[in-house]
Amino acid sequence: MRILLIEDDTALCRSLGLSLKQQGFTVTVCHDGEEGLFHILENGHDLILLDRMLPGMDGAKVLQQARARGCMTPVIFLTAISSLEERITGLDLGADDYITKPFAFEELMARIRCICRRPGPLRESSLLSYRDLRFQPDQSQLSCGSKSCTLSRREGELLTLFLKNPNQTLPRSTILLRVWGPDTEIENGNLDNYIHFLRRRLRAVNSETALTTVRGIGYRLS
Repeated sequence: MRILLIEDDTALCRSLGLSLKQQGFTVTVCHDGEEGLFHILENGHDLILLDRMLPGMDGAKVLQQARARGCMTPVIFLTAISSLEERITGLDLGADDYITKPFAFEELMARIRCICRRPGPLRESSLLSYRDLRFQPDQSQLSCGSKSCTLSRREGELLTLFLKNPNQTLPRSTILLRVWGPDTEIENGNLDNYIHFLRRRLRAVNSETALTTVRGIGYRLS
């Protein structure tokens, strides 16, 4: 599981990053809001730990812009601001959880486990679109111009993830976590098979959009 830690307290970054790595997580660390937003938009992470007060761009603005650009990655605010109003504001901006400093590492781990237990993307009735593609999750209907086809449930969940994160390289671990869930045992070859199925669907509707393999990392819809 890949975690993005956006925190300007370097001492906290060192200790928290080390503790997370000891738990088996891959951790990317950055110390200001603008750099954090760049990493959110350019790299697929499984979870974002976001400080509320950051130099350059505060955490609320980072989260607001990330959500506005279609990022659906779970976010836990880490902050010394503990007022009820600020907690409500953070959650309304799109945070999945809110933990105040100082906190016990065991509590953070419990909250991470809680987020990981959530199921994959839910089927939605709203239309998803990117470039020449249109996808209706409630009908599993993919269309491009006058051509259309029906996707299987798993194909639809996989395409939904890519459509919500276009032009982002999604690591294999992220895809497996979001689509199959954290407790499902699945061979890597199964993911490759579904990528092959989706590429075949894109060709069937004559789409110019491509699922590109990023060697050693994962896949990108572009």
